[in-house]
Amino acid sequence: MSIQKSAFRHDQTSKATIVLVNLGTPEAPTAQALRPYLREFLSDTRVVEIPRAIWWLILNCIIVPFRSGKSAAKYAAVWTTEGSPLKVHNEKQAMMLKGYLGERGHQVDVVSAMRYGHPSLPSVLDALHKNGGDKVVILPAYPQYSAATTASIFDVVFDYYKKIRHIPELRLVKHYHDHPAYIAALKNSILKHWEQHQRGPHLVISFHGVPKRTLLLGDPYHCECHKTARLLAQSLGLRKDEYSVTFQSRFGKAEWLQPYTQPSVEALGKSGTKRVDVICPGFIADCLETLEEINMEVRSAFLLAGGKEFHYIPCLNEDALWLRAMAEITEPHLHGWPTGFDALRDLNLERQNSAKLAIDLGAAQ
Repeated sequence: MSIQKSAFRHDQTSKATIVLVNLGTPEAPTAQALRPYLREFLSDTRVVEIPRAIWWLILNCIIVPFRSGKSAAKYAAVWTTEGSPLKVHNEKQAMMLKGYLGERGHQVDVVSAMRYGHPSLPSVLDALHKNGGDKVVILPAYPQYSAATTASIFDVVFDYYKKIRHIPELRLVKHYHDHPAYIAALKNSILKHWEQHQRGPHLVISFHGVPKRTLLLGDPYHCECHKTARLLAQSLGLRKDEYSVTFQSRFGKAEWLQPYTQPSVEALGKSGTKRVDVICPGFIADCLETLEEINMEVRSAFLLAGGKEFHYIPCLNEDALWLRAMAEITEPHLHGWPTGFDALRDLNLERQNSAKLAIDLGAAQ
């Protein structure tokens, strides 16, 4: 393995960069674009923990050829004039987070990256390396930690820096599932929805599912989802019979975390519940799983089961309270770094003087 030459310069500006990393998206809502995306996503050993030889055959001979078209149709149903909703939101969040951190006195860069697809996380880290970035915070767009999501991002980061000679000071945000500012932002989004549409009798709090075996192997995701839901329900003053915690997006025949979202919502409709409100706190940006799966598929299932009103409460997206919460969540990971305007100026001056002194000493010798 070759080690890349360092881009370090003695007089370079010391500036922190936050990399906001979300799951990813195909380049277009077409079968052709879905094939490489699905292949990359489902080849991740953190995502699918099946013996490689067996899974390679299933993935390349069944899933990619036959699922690409169906997935493309789903993406086409939510695609916007700006492109993939997830990518658009992630880029806007990155831009706005920089501004909100600036309000708190931090002069930092914030860039958007994707675990799968483009802009890929390695390409973003490579650009930072070439520009001499020596302080990096990795901020996953996953409030709840899971090996299949957060750890997969960290794998890519570690693999990239194995090839780098001059590794930056690196900080990782593991989770923020119980951060008061995150809970407050969720509460605010629900209250705003209820203010406009009145309060429904039952709130469904739906998280992305993972195989049950991950819980049995020690993954904290299930517990962190329930803690988020409990704190959110407490903040809203909900009784236990006024909300449900469910898990969506099953894949394959193995048992996943239960109860499953769609059957749970159908059961509410069949039991006489006329309205449900659904929120997905595990997603900080609307995407295929919220806009198509929840707001289209699960909505239809509820109405067919006898329900009358289905209210999807959008993700936090570019909500101002949420962006301030992101700044508050990120700020502790900047502690001790010269991110203030005055500190940066003084540090750069000191480095320039040190570099000049080194040159003078060299000339004297």
